[in-house]
Amino acid sequence: MPTELPEIDVLLKAAVSGIGGAQRPGQVAMAEAVLRAIQARRHLAVQAGTGTGKSLAYLVPAVRHALAEQGHTVVISTATIALQRQLIERDLPRLSAALTDLVGREPVFAILKGRRNYLCLNKVHGSAQDEPADSLFDARSVSAIGRQVTRLHEWAATTGSGDRDELVPGVDDRAWRQVSVNARECIGAAKCPFGSQCFAEQAREAAGEADLVVTNHALLAIDALENNIVLPEHDVVVIDEAHDLVDRVTSVASGELSAAAADAAARRCGRLAAEELTGRLRAAAEGLELALADTPAGRLDVLSEQVEEALTVVRDAAAACAADLRSQSGGDDDAERLTATRVATVALDEVAENATRIIAAYAEQIAARPEVVWLDRPAGEEPSRPDTLRVAPLQVGTLLAERLFKPRTVVLTSATLTLGGSFEPLARQWGLPQPGMPDRAAQAATSAEDGGDAGADGPADGLDWTGLDVGSPFDHRRSAILYIARQLPPPGRDGLSEACLTELRELIEASGGRTLGLFSSMRAARQAADALRGEIGVPLLCQGEDSTGLLVSKFAADEVSCLFGTLSLWQGVDVPGRSLQLVAIDRIPFPRPDDPLASARQRAVAARGGNGFMAVAASQAALLLAQGTGRLLRTVDDRGVIAILDPRLATARYGGFLRASLPPYWSTYDPQVVRSALRRLAAEPATT
Repeated sequence: MPTELPEIDVLLKAAVSGIGGAQRPGQVAMAEAVLRAIQARRHLAVQAGTGTGKSLAYLVPAVRHALAEQGHTVVISTATIALQRQLIERDLPRLSAALTDLVGREPVFAILKGRRNYLCLNKVHGSAQDEPADSLFDARSVSAIGRQVTRLHEWAATTGSGDRDELVPGVDDRAWRQVSVNARECIGAAKCPFGSQCFAEQAREAAGEADLVVTNHALLAIDALENNIVLPEHDVVVIDEAHDLVDRVTSVASGELSAAAADAAARRCGRLAAEELTGRLRAAAEGLELALADTPAGRLDVLSEQVEEALTVVRDAAAACAADLRSQSGGDDDAERLTATRVATVALDEVAENATRIIAAYAEQIAARPEVVWLDRPAGEEPSRPDTLRVAPLQVGTLLAERLFKPRTVVLTSATLTLGGSFEPLARQWGLPQPGMPDRAAQAATSAEDGGDAGADGPADGLDWTGLDVGSPFDHRRSAILYIARQLPPPGRDGLSEACLTELRELIEASGGRTLGLFSSMRAARQAADALRGEIGVPLLCQGEDSTGLLVSKFAADEVSCLFGTLSLWQGVDVPGRSLQLVAIDRIPFPRPDDPLASARQRAVAARGGNGFMAVAASQAALLLAQGTGRLLRTVDDRGVIAILDPRLATARYGGFLRASLPPYWSTYDPQVVRSALRRLAAEPATT
């Protein structure tokens, strides 16, 4: 029987008071809408601007549901480690304490990550160490990894969680692989000599007892898409940072194969498999390497006969090795041998499966193919990485609809979910039907009266959903200027123009530093940094010169500094106050024309009669542009300028769609107005 609990407004008020904040209308509207969606078993997409307090707006109804329906776990999924930490280390402990008296017991929460994120004691104590294949001929690299592995062994003796994210400073992925296993490589707690002490199993057990489980989009996708049950049974999922969901799911659903991977799989067999079979696989790997060397990089619409033959040989050789290992593995109680066999078998299976998948991708005509294949050939600073064939689904909406949305109720939220003023672009990517949503302005106007539920009744197939934009506590028109440098030439392929660099320099000088420069590529960021250092008279940091986290910390601490960088800075950077008063963006962040996955998706949309550019390239640019411009206003007291150094935002036909994806900033094309505003902001005395 459901437990009687206080109404959502009482719980939310107690939670906000306990954490030391103030309720906002958007937060109340969102919390009520989340509870209605859970009770009605109807999916909900909520756009909640920065400062709304959306975490509490979904956590409170999630806790209420979990406690009212005894034994019902709610899963909270995030895209970034930063938000996971905020929830687990700050929000949930305080929320739990604030609600305990009202709900009759302390709500229980836990965090759960993929097995690869936890230290494997079986590996630490000597079973089946991986060989860092890409470091075989680099003594310095091997030495560095060795020192890190030694440090990991020392940490293993003291850690209580085995969680990689608690290791500070962190280690290279190659070192971490020496002390961890993925789910397929694990021999199982029953057979493992350290099964009773396993950190991953302890995390899963804790999650099984929790009311709320915090995880990440990748593990959520594995649980939903791969028939690999890793999360506790749950009937509600809340997806925060939902704008990243499709990319994270696509990553999980993708595969890759290189000659180096095939050769490494053969070497992992050691003496476990017949030497004739492992030799055959190593020879097949050499053949694949030669075939790929003669293949142009980029999207492969046609699989050459040479590459197809090489893949077939690799597939058959890997399958033969795996079959030989399986024929010997029955009844083996030697944990070390069992681990080595399992690791080798998994590596062989992945090689065979990915080779099969790549070949199968060409079974249909181009227009009917559900997947795209491309050859990734690293260049520049990554010459040691091998040529790699990659395969990815053109869309994941069908998978999400069947495996995520139909079995349970899903709440999706982010500061950026409407593109061009509509939920439709992202809903289509999620596999949700479009129920005829009204525009964002209409939603905002009605949200205070009726909760803002938008759209007609959806189909009764488990995909019914509602959209809600609860707005933002920020007064965007009074807090920020959107400056579009319409007078500049359109960006070209040869880097930043002199006019663009001059404009950027003059804006930074007017602002006295305090600038986050967001660039479409590292090449552009470095070009700008090299051109402006020494001219602007303030410290200029550039991504790649140190860890991104440390650079952001330095930028926040030095009020007049500048930070230039690329994609990872467009999202997640949170620098409130006077250290950030100018966000400068060099160009509209469209995907590269030669991006294999984006270009294939555009082509697929066009083949169905749609507008591939708007559905894929413009939508991706709108999402990233909204995220990037959102770096400016982080609190209600922040003020500043967003400068877009790409005139196409004002002149191109798609510019209206992109501008409609942004908050309602006050906008101008006048550079003098913007420079004057920046000078006034810089001259204001700092408040204490």
